[in-house]
Amino acid sequence: MKKYFHLVLLAAALIILTLANSCNSEPQKAAKQTAISNQKHAKNLNLSIFLDLSDRIDPKKYPSETMEIYQRDLGYIKSLAEAFQNHVNKTKISSMNETMQLFFEPEPKSKEINDLAKEMRFVFDKSTATPDKITSITPIYASSAEQIYQVALKENKFIGADIWSFFKNKVKDQCILPEHHNVLVIITDGYMYHQENKLKVDNKTSYLNPELIRTAQLNHSDFAQRMDDAKIGFIPATSGLQDLKVLVIGINPQKGKDFEEDIIKKYWADWFMQMGITDFQIKGIDLPTYMDTIIKKTLSNK
Repeated sequence: MKKYFHLVLLAAALIILTLANSCNSEPQKAAKQTAISNQKHAKNLNLSIFLDLSDRIDPKKYPSETMEIYQRDLGYIKSLAEAFQNHVNKTKISSMNETMQLFFEPEPKSKEINDLAKEMRFVFDKSTATPDKITSITPIYASSAEQIYQVALKENKFIGADIWSFFKNKVKDQCILPEHHNVLVIITDGYMYHQENKLKVDNKTSYLNPELIRTAQLNHSDFAQRMDDAKIGFIPATSGLQDLKVLVIGINPQKGKDFEEDIIKKYWADWFMQMGITDFQIKGIDLPTYMDTIIKKTLSNK
């Protein structure tokens, strides 16, 4: 009788285990199918470029013997255009849904710059993709970007770039498309400052400049621990940016400041993670030749 009872219990346990595995397999199967679907759609590229046209590009204020900063920017932009054009060329017309666009914050007061930026917005689908339009991507970006920088340098009115407000008000709506490989490339020196946006909540701010780093006494080897302990960093501008990949190019700390580049990178990295961005790179200023490989790999979605 006891042996029979044990057999019954064993049979019941096997039935329960089988049912549990069956129930668990359905969500797993659905999740796998969703992942496959997302990978398929993620081949479509949505590329956004943010240009920091602050005084960092002024060759008189920040001269460079090797290559001026604005010339480096132009090299980065050309690499981005080439990578996007190569991607579009490899995409089947039937499944094409590719976007490339340029952003500033605040919008430049110059009508010429705004008109040039409009020309640099490309949207390709099966009804708009033509060979002539595709081959025009890189020439238009190279020419228009150079004109934008020449206008900005000629006007010589640098009020700063409000990157924090750009994330707060525009990134989620304008830089993220469903079922796309969403990439945002920010070309900046890493200091985040605009004269009309200087928020401060405890030890978190909407801006970052050399004076703030000096006042917080962060230029020491234990800067990371000091920042974590005092909760120093950027105020999160938004949340829910998990579907966005970000590449920051051009981090350029003031000369003679120990650990300043690493401090800037930690500010940005902590900020991205607080907003849900897990796929990001933050690169220092470099020659366009060396940055070209990083740019193309970022856009390749591999």
